[in-house]
Amino acid sequence: MSGKNMEEKVEQATNRKNISLPMSRVRLIMKSSPDVSCINQDALFLTTKATELFVQHLALSSYKNGSGKETNTLSYSDLANAAEESETFQFLTDILPKKILAREYLKSLEEMEKDDDNL
Repeated sequence: MSGKNMEEKVEQATNRKNISLPMSRVRLIMKSSPDVSCINQDALFLTTKATELFVQHLALSSYKNGSGKETNTLSYSDLANAAEESETFQFLTDILPKKILAREYLKSLEEMEKDDDNL
């Protein structure tokens, strides 16, 4: 499947009035905020649709710039790279951090301790 076909599918899904995310889950997440007391049905639908479109946009951007084009896959590292490299998705870097090996993390911790001792 080419990137062009993928874009067409996303465009078709965008134009439909139906949604694929469960509105009950979105309502539950919205109600978890202490500032929210009542949720209008229209607001719930629009929030659900906006969330769905955002996820599609993130996935499509990650897919286009990712390494899985040849195998037609989207991996976590593609999402993490998109979050780190794109200014639009910069706010997701805490949620989608790049994965590092444990030995690399331990090595960086040791280096940080050495730097602290030298000060």
